[in-house]
Order: sequence, then C-alpha cells, then structure tokens
Amino acid sequence: MPQGIAFPCASGCSLLIDSRAPLPELHACISERLLATLDFRTLVACSSLRDSSTSDINTLTNVARIRVQDATDVFGVIKQRGLVG
Repeated sequence: MPQGIAFPCASGCSLLIDSRAPLPELHACISERLLATLDFRTLVACSSLRDSSTSDINTLTNVARIRVQDATDVFGVIKQRGLVG
C-alpha cells in the first residue's frame, strides 16, 4: 500500500500525495498544475471582467490559489524526501 500524505483543504476535502512516487512523477504533477495555472492566468488577463460580479472574481482567484497550493504541497513532499534521503 502506498504511503500518502494528506493535505487538508478549507472545504474539508484533501489532496493525497503518494510520498513514495518517483520524483519524475511528482515533478510532472507540479509542472502540470503550474502550467495550468499560467494558462488560466493568461485566459483571465485576456478577458474583460467589467461585467463580472465580485463572486465571479473571487471564484477565479480561488481556482488559481488551489492550483498553486497543490503544487506547493507536492514541492513539500519532494523537499521532505530530499531531507530524509
């Protein structure tokens, strides 16, 4: 059974990261999330938000925050493995 590290979220869900996953897989996970966040940022930057409500803008910001937090959590696992090994 893989050893995982759970990272709780504000909504009660959690991101479970396999702490024994090969480093290239963990790196790919981080890369995918950060690239998706950059694409999302570009989409928002090119959009007109004049007619958007505050809740729409909050939702967009929260989506980006969650993607970056996911990547940060995976970086934490890599860092932890580097210090142990």
